[in-house]
Amino acid sequence: MGYKRFTKLPLIIGIWCWVLGGLASAQAIADHKNRLFAYPRILEVRDGGAYRLIDYREGRDIDRRDEIPERRVKRAYVDFGARRATKKEGLDTPLGRLTYRHAGQLRGSRFLTIYIHGSGGDSRQGVNDFTFGGNFNRVKALMMKSGGAYIAPDAGAFSADDLARLQYLFVALSSASPTARIVVACGSAGAAMCYRLSQDEDLVPRIAGFVLLGSYPDAGYPSSAAGRARVPLVIAHGGSDNVYPVAQLEQFYTSLRSAGIPTQMVTFNSGTHGTPIRMIDWRETLNWMLTN
Repeated sequence: MGYKRFTKLPLIIGIWCWVLGGLASAQAIADHKNRLFAYPRILEVRDGGAYRLIDYREGRDIDRRDEIPERRVKRAYVDFGARRATKKEGLDTPLGRLTYRHAGQLRGSRFLTIYIHGSGGDSRQGVNDFTFGGNFNRVKALMMKSGGAYIAPDAGAFSADDLARLQYLFVALSSASPTARIVVACGSAGAAMCYRLSQDEDLVPRIAGFVLLGSYPDAGYPSSAAGRARVPLVIAHGGSDNVYPVAQLEQFYTSLRSAGIPTQMVTFNSGTHGTPIRMIDWRETLNWMLTN
């Protein structure tokens, strides 16, 4: 891809910095409202804890958690410092300007968590402090407290140009934080970008893991650069998702484990398509990836 002519050097430098300083990046993510965001009762555990079925209930996990159901979470779930710290930026690339929103330090970060929205969305979804039970606010606060940064870019319609712009962003972030490990989370159809990024030979050594939130499987992942490097992957899915049936993701989970790829799956038993974004425990997920 053409962008690599200009970006391979900072990525190589970043990789060597990570090799020399990687122990620091494996330290735990700080606590933040752990009790409020912890998983409810676990109904089933298998594969030594790699697979968990969670007792999700709309009446408890939406109606009692939100001040206005699905639109505004109760104040206790929101860190207003993280809300105030959220900024909008733009990155000029040869393929046009990329808009992204972020919270935390972009230079000298220990960790970077990047969220890619689903179809029809944009960067605003990933920094909304009040929707999805305040879970985006929590991941921003976790990154800020842990010396990291959270970034939500515009991924457009997931075209080749959109992918190239994202790759330029990854290079810019890597140059500013050469020892940072990167976790990439993709919501719904945004998984298209996770899977394409998993094929990037230059980028994969910096990636600590991928998170699929209500997304679809890709049988080609095990043979991708990330699959061959055994980059950890977490699948979070609703048991009643009517967009991507949970059975397909369970088969995907089994195939990844059979291929030797560190994989976890969290299923919310009666959850629908957006439930994983609301319910995933970001601190637990990030800590697991950063220690694998």
